[in-house]
Amino acid sequence: MLFLAMAAARFYLAGTTKGEVNIGLGLVMTAILLVSSWLAYGAVRAISHGNRRGFVLRIALAILMGLLFLSGVAIEWTTAPFSVSEPYGTAFYAMTGLHVFHMLQGLLGLVLLLWLGIRGHFGPGDHWGATATVRYWTFVDVMWLVIVFPVLYLL
Repeated sequence: MLFLAMAAARFYLAGTTKGEVNIGLGLVMTAILLVSSWLAYGAVRAISHGNRRGFVLRIALAILMGLLFLSGVAIEWTTAPFSVSEPYGTAFYAMTGLHVFHMLQGLLGLVLLLWLGIRGHFGPGDHWGATATVRYWTFVDVMWLVIVFPVLYLL
């Protein structure tokens, strides 16, 4: 609901006016998030079959993808040809900032999973914490894919 409220605020503030966003960068960032979710779900599948090495590797790669995504946001924030004082800029920085906040929470969760996985936690019958964390991570990715990216980059 919060992301939908932000989308509504974007259209209230800027109407259908769109800033000059880097659509290529936005598409790359979207692909990075999709790969990160695929890796994270692969990690849960791996640990559910007792493959701790696969779990740790996939979680580490999902973290790397999350960091790459945040790097893309940093590039977009520093090179955008609009400012926060413009209606579209206000909406852009608010929506992407909200998404980054949730991404940071998800990354902290994935780092915790990595640390616990390395220490031998989780196994085929005990991985609910990993599953819940990965579901949150994927939820944040879906918010980008379904709301943030279309509303800021496409519409």
